[in-house]
Amino acid sequence: MTRKTPVIESANLQADCLPSNNAAEHSKKIASLYVVATPIGNLDDITARALLILQQVDLIAAEDTRHSRRLLDHYQIKNRLVSLHDHNEDSRAQQIIDLLAKGQSVALISDAGTPLISDPGYSLVAKVREAGFAVLPIPGVSALIAALSVAGLPTDRFFFAGFLPAKAQARTKALENLIQQQGTLIFYESPHRLLATLETMIAVLGGERQACVAREITKHFETYLTASLSELLAQVTADPNQQKGEFVLLVEGFSGQTPDAAWKEACRWLEELKDVMPPSKASALVARMTGTKKKDLYQWMLDRGFASKA
Repeated sequence: MTRKTPVIESANLQADCLPSNNAAEHSKKIASLYVVATPIGNLDDITARALLILQQVDLIAAEDTRHSRRLLDHYQIKNRLVSLHDHNEDSRAQQIIDLLAKGQSVALISDAGTPLISDPGYSLVAKVREAGFAVLPIPGVSALIAALSVAGLPTDRFFFAGFLPAKAQARTKALENLIQQQGTLIFYESPHRLLATLETMIAVLGGERQACVAREITKHFETYLTASLSELLAQVTADPNQQKGEFVLLVEGFSGQTPDAAWKEACRWLEELKDVMPPSKASALVARMTGTKKKDLYQWMLDRGFASKA
């Protein structure tokens, strides 16, 4: 995930915390491309193995060399750094393959997080593998996984959709294709499109779906808002501070029914239960059965004059 805002400096971890060169990670005789995850905000969120690889390789390819130099300088890593982005990836890939052919090793990093996840690198990895060289992951931080782990939404199945299209019509179409996608939906979003995206999600997916807006993960102004899509839109609209930074949006997946179908089924159950239990109990039971909000069901019963039962 591309990160343009300043990261939080770690307080004390410097070059003296780097692993010893005596514990060599890779053999210089086996040229490899290492895909290295880097912090998404707090510089302490880097693994010892990542630091070791960045220290030992012959070349580091970075999405934005100016941005990545800050991380490398912090850990006093002086290895050669070159850019690799959307506009030069194909030409840079051949240069890297030439280095691998000479027995050298290369590390690929992005501005933040795990490379290739909504970042450049796919073409490079494909070409290096096709050329017969090893491509090895150095795991670490990923914004989508970090957000999913704390969002309070199902984690057993999820669908990562990356960034939605910038244009309204294309964004609507993309979400329409996800209406019946099961598992938690995960998106990246920029601050200037956040409100528009939430509005489109409500229009297409339904405002009752539970969701989470994860903002500035691991940074100073880190926040997590969890509520229905409609409630989240109201919260974010009312607080301009919640419209700043970088976002991961997580939305409840398809439960097997469209919002209209779920509501109709809920109302049918309330009709069946209105004579055998009070509105409070009936609405609570049906809410658990259908995923519809209890307060809306309770109000529906009151509006129709269903008397409370003993």
